[in-house]
Amino acid sequence: MTRRAKHWHDGIINACGIKIATSSNAATVFIDHFSTDRLAAERLRGEHLADLTALHLDPEVSRFLGGVRSAETTKTYLATNMAHWDQHGYGLWALRTKDGTFAGRAGIRHILVDGIDEIEIAYTFKRDLWGRGLAGEIASALTEIGLSRLALSSLIGLVSVEHGASRRVLEKANYLFEKTTTHHGEAVVIYRTRRSC
Repeated sequence: MTRRAKHWHDGIINACGIKIATSSNAATVFIDHFSTDRLAAERLRGEHLADLTALHLDPEVSRFLGGVRSAETTKTYLATNMAHWDQHGYGLWALRTKDGTFAGRAGIRHILVDGIDEIEIAYTFKRDLWGRGLAGEIASALTEIGLSRLALSSLIGLVSVEHGASRRVLEKANYLFEKTTTHHGEAVVIYRTRRSC
């Protein structure tokens, strides 16, 4: 039996049960919001700066993200990722728990790896939310959105060689190890998943 997306309010519920709100702009469909069982995601905007800054200033959270980022660096990061939305129609989302508390950030974005333009999934959570399975929940949602809704041919996960927890998240989300390489001077592993159709 084929599972089809069904419409709800101002968006759709796709075959995996992910609620997606969309807004059209010419031929581009922007997935501004979506939700999973425990998380609500909203397109990254300027008003998320304070939450992102606090997230990036946590040394444990930033350990595998290239180190702590200053408020000014995070402001530039936010502007860059908002521009990614304008250019590609997708990007990073701010994540909130169902009670509205900021939880972290996650997204689908272009990244240059070994001179090749790849599209990665990325996710980062506040430290007090670690160990609850939220990374796996959002990785599965991002993968479904990227491969099914956006019809991307493949997605990668780029993870520090030493980040065992994130590697396990990707493996559970059916990403396969592809190679080890260096990215911004750090030893990383690349995992990949591909659209089946």
